[in-house]
Amino acid sequence: MMKNILVSIDFDNNEDLLVTKALEFGKAFDAKIWFVHIAAPDPDFVGYDVGPQYIRDARADELKDEHINLQEYSKMLNENGIESEALLIQGSTIEMINKEANKLKADLIIMGQNKKGFFYKTFFGSVSENVMRNSQIPVLVIPFD
Repeated sequence: MMKNILVSIDFDNNEDLLVTKALEFGKAFDAKIWFVHIAAPDPDFVGYDVGPQYIRDARADELKDEHINLQEYSKMLNENGIESEALLIQGSTIEMINKEANKLKADLIIMGQNKKGFFYKTFFGSVSENVMRNSQIPVLVIPFD
């Protein structure tokens, strides 16, 4: 029985489909939905030069907006009778998705996949493929057009 479903949101303008699927799965399995967005780590943390203050301010505003959007998705599900929470975490995407899924005792990970070109996939792979390779938890990949 599914109790916790982690939905990875990447803010590539495909969130509506993932939120819809989260709503469907939450209702079908009476599961709690965890909306999770993994933001790039702070430049200070990874040892890069942080640059001018306006760049740091813009990054802070972007993170704040992403957190607000995650909270709105969670609120919408809660209003539809599905328990939901939102988490914004900084770190390496693949590692953090799997780490959070384990920490939250997720029974399923839902994420989207953009159709990227051959060269991109050859050299970088896709986040969803890497999550699947490194996860002990089932992963449902929703293809985006």
